Amino acid sequence: MPPPSRHILFLLLLVVAVSRAAVTHGGAEEEDAAACAAANRTGTDAAPLRPDRLTVLVSGYSERRLPLLRAVASAYASHPLVLAVIVLWCNPSTPDRLLLRRLRGGGGVGVGFPPRVKLRRAASASLNSRFLPRPSDIRTAAVAVADDDVLPDAAALSFAFAAWQQAAGPLVGFFPRSHHLDLTRGRWAYTAAEPGRYSMVLTKFMVLGADLLYRYSCSPELAAARTVVDRVRNCEDILMNFVAAEESGAGPVLVEAGGIRDWGDPRNDANAGGGGEDGGAMRDVGLSATGGLGHWEKRGECITEFHQILGRMPLRYSYGKVMETTVGEQGLCSKGGRLVRCDE
Repeated sequence: MPPPSRHILFLLLLVVAVSRAAVTHGGAEEEDAAACAAANRTGTDAAPLRPDRLTVLVSGYSERRLPLLRAVASAYASHPLVLAVIVLWCNPSTPDRLLLRRLRGGGGVGVGFPPRVKLRRAASASLNSRFLPRPSDIRTAAVAVADDDVLPDAAALSFAFAAWQQAAGPLVGFFPRSHHLDLTRGRWAYTAAEPGRYSMVLTKFMVLGADLLYRYSCSPELAAARTVVDRVRNCEDILMNFVAAEESGAGPVLVEAGGIRDWGDPRNDANAGGGGEDGGAMRDVGLSATGGLGHWEKRGECITEFHQILGRMPLRYSYGKVMETTVGEQGLCSKGGRLVRCDE
């Protein structure tokens, strides 16, 4: 048999290159489809989800935050109510060796990384991957979805989980936001929470039912809304608030207890000056697209677009909050070399 010609070899290489390119660009869609298919296969064959424990899903993107991500994941894993911590790495360009070395503390495989922490690489930087159903990883009825620069202390985490168990449906969180109809512009506006009234909680930290992950990721009705999230690289938390409010018929539950270290809060000295313990590493390095007043405007546009896609407005206002004790600002910031409430 004669050897293949150079032209045939060139065509074969071209086909392989095109196929690889298609996999790269279709990664997010393939990951979504695979996750939903796995959840469907698991279905009734799965063991009952544990109601007495919590799975924490922490998303990371910035390589500069890897040491912090490792510390945050380890802290969650040490909590007695946490069954598993899933670290979802959403930066496809990070080399595996760098990721493992920084998360394992510079040692070999498993060194410095608690057994209850699992590392999962997302197929893309899509924010929708934060809410993919993961039946092989999630064995609890409740899931805490968190940013990599926020860490509630043990008391705050326990209280938020207890509040979710009592609420039975709505989202539970520490960071509230709201919305209102801007009649002059004929569109929805995204706003800070009003005194005593709010309609959303942020994915800086939220507790939700594992069933909502399937509803968010696998519902054909939400496909266009998920496309909006990918287009603007923002608003996945708003869409989850839509989903939860639709499912429960109620607004979220705001809780206050313990303390919450928030490295990403701009009121930290280190963030403002670019120095200090964090070296300014927490600014503008997250997964979502943010920035000043445009951030609030963009999120208002998301609410309007989600409303138009669904043809209804499921968001519900909540009033008051569940508190362990009388506390004020919960976020903790570094100021003047001390860890204090961010509003001080």
